[in-house]
Amino acid sequence: MKFIIVGLGYFGSSLSIRLTEMGHEVISVDNDIAKVNQYKDRITHTVCLDAKDQQALSTLPINDTDVVLVGIGEDFGASVMAVANFKQLRVKRLIGRAISPLHQTVLEAIGVDKIIRPEMESAERLAKSLDVKGILDSLELTEDYNIIQATVPTHYVGKTIQETNFRQKYNINVLTIIRLKDDTNLFGRPSASQWLLA
Repeated sequence: MKFIIVGLGYFGSSLSIRLTEMGHEVISVDNDIAKVNQYKDRITHTVCLDAKDQQALSTLPINDTDVVLVGIGEDFGASVMAVANFKQLRVKRLIGRAISPLHQTVLEAIGVDKIIRPEMESAERLAKSLDVKGILDSLELTEDYNIIQATVPTHYVGKTIQETNFRQKYNINVLTIIRLKDDTNLFGRPSASQWLLA
């Protein structure tokens, strides 16, 4: 796939590098030449231009791009202008990053296809992992459904899923069991399996 990612801050650069590593073609845009030069060897293409300038954006290969993501966070005005410009240029799929409720409301009004809130989503996942002992990670699918990665409590080790009776006791479905490669952790102690629960 081909992506255009606007903003080479920590979020935009990390996403651009990862997508490039996954084999996608990524064009990362920023108006700071130092950032463009910093990442030019790790991202497919880096371009220095002002995303608030619609004419400059029109020089990008928008018709051949599958997803445009505006990842600008700190400069509210620049983010909104960039999103509005891409919307007028009729990109195939437009994703906007919101850093506040007001920012999200404005992006919704412009009509982006998807709004991401990486700081809030990351904080929610971390809070869940800190709240319950044994939770390694979680992903909220809807308000009622989550996928949770958890360490198996020791009293369930060696039992079958049927023997644990999770569905009847806790209304939990086990999606998969991830067994660690060896039987010890970093400290030489026996390791428990990790379960993905839904």
